[in-house]
Amino acid sequence: LGGTIEVAERIVSIIRYHYNEVDFLIPDRAMSAGTVFAMSGDRIFMNYFSCLGPIDPQVYKNGEFVPALSYLNQYERLCKKAEDGELNTVEFELVRQLDLGELDQFEQARQLSHDLLTDWLSTYKFKDWDIHSSTGKPVTPEEKKKRAKKIASVLSNNERWHSHGRMIPRDILTSEEIRLKIENIEDVPNLFPTLDNYVGLLKDYVQRESFPTFVHTREYF
Repeated sequence: LGGTIEVAERIVSIIRYHYNEVDFLIPDRAMSAGTVFAMSGDRIFMNYFSCLGPIDPQVYKNGEFVPALSYLNQYERLCKKAEDGELNTVEFELVRQLDLGELDQFEQARQLSHDLLTDWLSTYKFKDWDIHSSTGKPVTPEEKKKRAKKIASVLSNNERWHSHGRMIPRDILTSEEIRLKIENIEDVPNLFPTLDNYVGLLKDYVQRESFPTFVHTREYF
């Protein structure tokens, strides 16, 4: 339910070519790149069980995907210790072996995640946010960008979430810390049981047919 941010960007481009309005219904979870993907929607629907994850872009390294922020955070920690003259022999050897090209790749992945989330939130999620509820004043494009950047910053803060697999529930996403507007699945009549039945049937079908991925549209099943 995560993946690479480049794939998410490609999917959003295709979906937005065909649809002017896109809603995300998240009955379970969307993690990492899946979280950024969900931010490209006009609305996000979640229930009490649903979760999004921290934004920690995955980079392909030695045959597997690794969290880019973990490498960057450790590198920045070692650099700070070096500046303070506190680097021990083992840490010095670790720094010496670091691949600067890989570090740049990790940094580019982090920046791409931030840029896409900021762009998609301000363009789609915030498109109808025209008036400040607290002051009644108009919302400017700059304020939309600022709010989107704040959300990106919080969701990509490893010191806040501590784990790539940390699940962030609806009540935290809508709290004062993040202030992301989430629609409640429970508030839509009959949506909760209908969605639950659909997802259960879909999971059974995908597992039985051993599909690695599955797309269901009005014209294709």
